[in-house]
Amino acid sequence: MSHLIESVQHCADLARALAPTVEEQRSLPGELVDALIDSGLLRAGVPQSLGGPELPPAEVLAAAETVARGDASAGWCTAIAAATSLLSAYLPAQGAAEVFGDPRSVAAGVWAPTAKAQPVAGGVRVSGRWAFCSGVTHADWLLAGCVLADPDTAEDSAPVLRVVAVPTRELKILDTWRTSGLRGTGSHDVVADDVFVPGHRTASVVDGPPADAAALHRFPLLGFFALSVAAAALGNARGAIDDLVALASARRPSGSNRTLAERSPTQSAVARAEASLRAARLLYFHSVAEAWEAARRPGTVSTELRVGLRLAAVHAATTAAEVVSAMYDLGGAAAIYEESPLQRRLRDAHTVTAHVQVNAETFELTGRHLLGLPISTERL
Repeated sequence: MSHLIESVQHCADLARALAPTVEEQRSLPGELVDALIDSGLLRAGVPQSLGGPELPPAEVLAAAETVARGDASAGWCTAIAAATSLLSAYLPAQGAAEVFGDPRSVAAGVWAPTAKAQPVAGGVRVSGRWAFCSGVTHADWLLAGCVLADPDTAEDSAPVLRVVAVPTRELKILDTWRTSGLRGTGSHDVVADDVFVPGHRTASVVDGPPADAAALHRFPLLGFFALSVAAAALGNARGAIDDLVALASARRPSGSNRTLAERSPTQSAVARAEASLRAARLLYFHSVAEAWEAARRPGTVSTELRVGLRLAAVHAATTAAEVVSAMYDLGGAAAIYEESPLQRRLRDAHTVTAHVQVNAETFELTGRHLLGLPISTERL
């Protein structure tokens, strides 16, 4: 555990130092990717039977949060890769070994079924395009969602969904990720053009984990995904407070003899932000702990706990964005320049809250459940 903490802190420190480079080149530098690979975080969900760390959810998410404290894009890529590595338990044994057996292998994931998979002898042929493929520029594999084009399926039946694992060298990466925030995640569009995927590299996520899955893989998969997004938000907010504290101790607003830190409005605003962030984080990790305890017991994690995970994730991301906005406002004119990390923190925070896993609609889902109304459990 101490080695993991040291590795994570090293990655966070490196991410902070390289943040301007991450922003400029719109991807993680090789030095940072190598450090993250060495830490084991990018394959944190791989079972020990495959040589993986198989880390408990709270440890993975706290580690991603720490990396995001250094740089949000780095924390985001860490969290998404860790979430994707959970699919190692869903793939057939041969496919899991092929994709995740190499300790330096990195997998990116986008599970939205925006491509078509045509059944053929020995597997499927995949064509289509996926958006928001975070970390794909440094990934060896992409695990991506497809609709299975089965001619025997009735027209009015639900689509059959599959995830396929494809080497990134067999795909075309389109340079589409030109955004205001999280620029370094390299979340480009990716295209597959009639790519053959053998059957042992296809899996069903909607059917749930295998019956003999370990506790980590019985933890709600989509809930973990939402929590991963929120982990980057929490770390980014903590980093914004760090940045404001550093600025406030040195900056004197125009016409004032006192530093920004010595002004009572600053003190009050920072304290309120600290309280909000700590409270959101407590709810977040409390919800993770409850679901983890349930996942370690036989059976499935209840809808109540799954809803709790989604509520904790969206609340964390929303609160984090509010905290970052407050720190940016406190920074005043100093925060508007490109060299200020606060302007990058602001852009990153509001890019996170645009993600479907933590946007405002999730509050509606939770509210319906709390009010005793029926909800769709597909996103839980």
